[in-house]
Amino acid sequence: QVQLVESGGGLVQAGGSLRLSCEASARIYVMAWFRQAPGKEREFVAAFTWSGSTPAYADSVKGRFSISRDNVKNAVYLQMNSLKPEDTAVYYCAAGESYSTYHGNYVYWGQGTQVIVSS
Repeated sequence: QVQLVESGGGLVQAGGSLRLSCEASARIYVMAWFRQAPGKEREFVAAFTWSGSTPAYADSVKGRFSISRDNVKNAVYLQMNSLKPEDTAVYYCAAGESYSTYHGNYVYWGQGTQVIVSS
C-alpha cells in the first residue's frame, strides 16, 4: 500500500502563490494533482511520469502552475502562482501506473489539502 502525504494548503489572496507538497512512501510511475471544489467533479490539474516526459497541465492552470519532483524523497510539488478565486478547492495528490486526466485511473490518493483564494 502506497501512502501519499500532502501539505502546503492555506488561505491566500488573489494573485498570490502557494506551494503544495506530496511525499510518497514508494515511487509510482505517474504522479498527479487533482482538485475538487464544492459541488463539482474532481478535476485534473497536472501530472508527470518518473520517466521524465514533459509534464501535463490542465488548460485552466497552464502558465500559472508548475509541477516538479524530488527523486530522492519520492516527492512531488505543485507551485501555484497568480492564484485566482476559482482555484479554490481541495487539492489531492494521486499516483498510478499509467497517465490519465481521469481521476478514476489513479489508485493511490492523499488526504487532500484545502486551498482558499480570496478576492
